[in-house]
Amino acid sequence: MTTEQKTAPLLEAQFSTSRSILRRFIEANEPQLFALTARDAVAGELVNSVYALDTPARLFDLGQVTVEADTTDGAVALAGKLAGKIDRFLHEGDGWHDDVLIADMITLAKETGDITRHPLTLELMRFEQRNFWTAHLGGLYLFRDVPHPAVITMGDKAALGELPVEAVLGAQDRSAIARFLSANDLVEPIVEARGIDSAAILRQKMDFIVADLAAGLGADLSQATRRDLRRLARQYHDKLPDAWHGLAALLRWAEEGGPWPRIDSEHPAYFHTLRAKDHQDADLVNMLLAELTPRDVRQLFICHKAAFYRAYAGWPEAKKDYVAEFLANEYQVDKAGARAALYGHEAPMEEPGAEDPTTRVGPRVGPWGAVRR
Repeated sequence: MTTEQKTAPLLEAQFSTSRSILRRFIEANEPQLFALTARDAVAGELVNSVYALDTPARLFDLGQVTVEADTTDGAVALAGKLAGKIDRFLHEGDGWHDDVLIADMITLAKETGDITRHPLTLELMRFEQRNFWTAHLGGLYLFRDVPHPAVITMGDKAALGELPVEAVLGAQDRSAIARFLSANDLVEPIVEARGIDSAAILRQKMDFIVADLAAGLGADLSQATRRDLRRLARQYHDKLPDAWHGLAALLRWAEEGGPWPRIDSEHPAYFHTLRAKDHQDADLVNMLLAELTPRDVRQLFICHKAAFYRAYAGWPEAKKDYVAEFLANEYQVDKAGARAALYGHEAPMEEPGAEDPTTRVGPRVGPWGAVRR
């Protein structure tokens, strides 16, 4: 471990909350970890009260996670032991005359150094784990800290059995998932989001769908530019899936004033048109949307690393090369900028007493409600 790892991705994660827990733990203990890792490795464990997920219902017993960490030689534990002896030495009346106590302190101090000047303590931190994704049970999203709780599984819904939540949804239950997201006010349409170039995002999603189709048909995607992908879109136009045509119609509406497309929750393009609103579970919701729209490889890579690498393993070589080149040239060069452009949120800019914009809505209404141009 190094303190620089607070910004690193976490691979092989079994819970979506693990990375944020580790990042917050490192940030809260950064000076101590910097000192500890200069001399030894630090190892730790994320501890909760559930020792076996023998039934799906046991997921609901996961409420808190505690981080326990120490160096491989137990320096933190030794420092804690030394701190206790120092406290005895200072506060017990006969501490000054206790030769055994003083000898123990000297022995421990040889291992820990001067902990009065350089404390070797790691803050004991507990983290709430209410809404999360887990890789267990075929991949499962648990939302319980929302007005309308639900479990959404990417595996076999019937195999989950009875759960202590009213709504248990499968990936195929598109309309039910859409209602859940809307009822809990978790998502917003890309074309309605503030501070982003929605047209550019729609075009890129369309390019990814074209690349997916073309690679499957044996096209050469090496060094493919946006112009090349437009050419391939014309070449394979009659083979492109409904998701592409839906996004194209939405792009025509956004850029050219075309007719408002009817994209309801059963339409393959629907979840492509959404992103998480600005709330504490935005990363989790974007993770869910990424898994529901796996052709959007950039979003899949950013929001759901496990699903990305699982999908990558099954792609044709042409698509692997295209995606790797895209991520290297257009994402890795400015990861923070790309994330801000896709998922950043601007504060609303409302004048005092301004008219509610929802009262100035045109006749077009989409599956997410009123649409403002």
